[in-house]
Amino acid sequence: MQIWVDADACPNVIKEVLFRAADRLKINVTLVANKLLRVPPSRFIQARQVPGGFDVADQEIVRLVAAGDLVITADIPLAADVLKKGAHALNPRGEFYTQDNIAQHLTMRHFMDTLRSSGVDTGGPNAFSAADRQAFANQLDRHLRRHFPDA
Repeated sequence: MQIWVDADACPNVIKEVLFRAADRLKINVTLVANKLLRVPPSRFIQARQVPGGFDVADQEIVRLVAAGDLVITADIPLAADVLKKGAHALNPRGEFYTQDNIAQHLTMRHFMDTLRSSGVDTGGPNAFSAADRQAFANQLDRHLRRHFPDA
């Protein structure tokens, strides 16, 4: 299993959780972004820089992801694409995207895009909180225990 991170918008506290898990469980974690990223020295942690452009990092993740891998992303279309490949998708707030809920997420995203394009101020997501970090860490831990029972 490999963990892929849509790193352009991933909160640093989530990256830190992933870095600790990578070293503790000896799992490969690759951050993909269109900017240069610093990662701690570890044979299990890599950063992959892709050219700038719309969805270039997402396309790279979809190209490289394999069934059973885990992708960390808040990007709903990316989550839908990795689910089609048999991978798992977890957002930084600790919610798994699944075959059962992805259509609902895509519909809501489209609805909100439509509102914004018609001039409605929909606000943005709530600020990332300690509770979000804890929810992510808990879901990641559950997922990794299923795949690494000795963890």
